[in-house]
Amino acid sequence: MSLLPESASFAELVQDYFLAVRGSGLMLSALDTELLTSWAEQGVPFEVVAKGISRSAEKAMWDARPGEPVLRSLRACRRQVEAEIKKYRERVIGAGSEGASKRGAKARTWEQTRHARLRSSLERLAEEEPGLAPRVGWLLEAVLHEVPEEPAGLDTQETRVGMALLRALPFRERIELWRMAWGAEAAHQYMSDRARKLARRFRLLAGVRRRLGLMDV
Repeated sequence: MSLLPESASFAELVQDYFLAVRGSGLMLSALDTELLTSWAEQGVPFEVVAKGISRSAEKAMWDARPGEPVLRSLRACRRQVEAEIKKYRERVIGAGSEGASKRGAKARTWEQTRHARLRSSLERLAEEEPGLAPRVGWLLEAVLHEVPEEPAGLDTQETRVGMALLRALPFRERIELWRMAWGAEAAHQYMSDRARKLARRFRLLAGVRRRLGLMDV
């Protein structure tokens, strides 16, 4: 399997993403599958759960020994994922009696909050590292000029920002970050093409975020 089909279920998307971020493995354990089912039943977007997995993995990857998986189980992400679900529900879903228009307004507020945090972090970065100020200015104007309508659009923006900032770093630093991203390649041999690409991108962008102090975005 090179890519999951567009019709892939929530569970399939989460499993593929988790295994990609973890960096190894073919399937989830029975306990992890049970946890995943409980998240699916809550009806939250895949992007919310993926955000929690990414946050958990970023915190763990710097303490993992070489050759070890970043996360040993999906359950290790539970606290962070459920925190993201809680934030999403508070900002988006609201009370069951609210109309669709009000829920839409809450969704927009949630997206605006994430977008504003990213812009604020970049503005701080430009002050702390003047050499990156031109690239940050371009990102604010060309990439972050408006709030996307969907959470997936925000994730795309964050990816574009990370890759643009990577290209603005000195050559030696870029090489080190690429080496780190490809360092666990042997563990990826049984993963799908999509999962391998996700694994590399996750490690690369996590390295950029850590290098530039953007871990709170």
